[in-house]
Amino acid sequence: MEQKKPKVLLLATGGTIAGKGAPGKTTNYRPGEISVEELIETVPGLGDLAEIKSVQFANVASIALTHQDWLNLANLINSEFSADPELRGVVVTHGTDVLEETAYFLHLSIKDIRPVVVVGSMRPATALSADGPLNLLNAVKIAVSQEAEGKGVLVALNDEIHCARDVTKGNANKVETFQSPYCGPLGFVKGDNIHFYHQPSRLHTYQTVFDTSGLKDLPRVDLAYSHIMADGAAIEAYVERGAKGIVIAAAGAGAVTREMSQAMEKATQAGVVILLGTRCGAGLVGPARQEMLKRGYITADNLNPQKARVLLALALAHTDNLETIQDWFNNC
Repeated sequence: MEQKKPKVLLLATGGTIAGKGAPGKTTNYRPGEISVEELIETVPGLGDLAEIKSVQFANVASIALTHQDWLNLANLINSEFSADPELRGVVVTHGTDVLEETAYFLHLSIKDIRPVVVVGSMRPATALSADGPLNLLNAVKIAVSQEAEGKGVLVALNDEIHCARDVTKGNANKVETFQSPYCGPLGFVKGDNIHFYHQPSRLHTYQTVFDTSGLKDLPRVDLAYSHIMADGAAIEAYVERGAKGIVIAAAGAGAVTREMSQAMEKATQAGVVILLGTRCGAGLVGPARQEMLKRGYITADNLNPQKARVLLALALAHTDNLETIQDWFNNC
């Protein structure tokens, strides 16, 4: 008797993995040109792994996605999990430029133990040695693996499996771009086998309090970069445009100029939450002292600025209590 294949939902959003260019070329291509059906056809043996239900959620460069897209994507995945107990896992194809941001948003907002795997590629589908087909095949292997359950949202590229919280795009061009600076990958794909060596310790998916089902949008949260001679112009402009929070990509472990600090103080007096992170790429800022919280400041722990922006926006959609938000940064 033939064994029933596991079910996987494949949600395509576009990006380089669905890109087209001159045959064999790895540059000067157009992202989001190939449909999800065409994408599936590029992967031999994909249908042998799972019964795949595919949805063309979007077909754009990842930088074109919006908060509404994030909310719709999270709500769709939660709805599909709730409606189908036999659904083994979800795979989301995505452009790599902001893949880590979408993955972390889902890592905070999906409410199920079953795996969600976000996957992309650094070379378009028409390139010589395109990496998308193998990445997608591996993503489906991970999605149907029971070992992947309970580990939150995973990112799969280059035979590696990363935690959505920790992973970042570390190189603009190389195939081996995705890295997790602190703890490395959670595991690896080798042939038909999935190997996990550790798991996330921070709260994620079904463990968090975040509920996106009733949200129409996320509060505006902007990012300001610290550097020599940085004044308060960017911060002042963000406040004027209605920012509810501003993430500071500070030098070192929180260094900003006097002028930038003054603008930050004015912003907190106007009710804007200021979050201190680091532009270094690794390292932590915090924990926030009580006097900092009273002044309207919180800290990013070891989240990079773009990830901190995601969590702060989602947090501000749920509360304006700074102690609660800081606690989420300490534990998520």
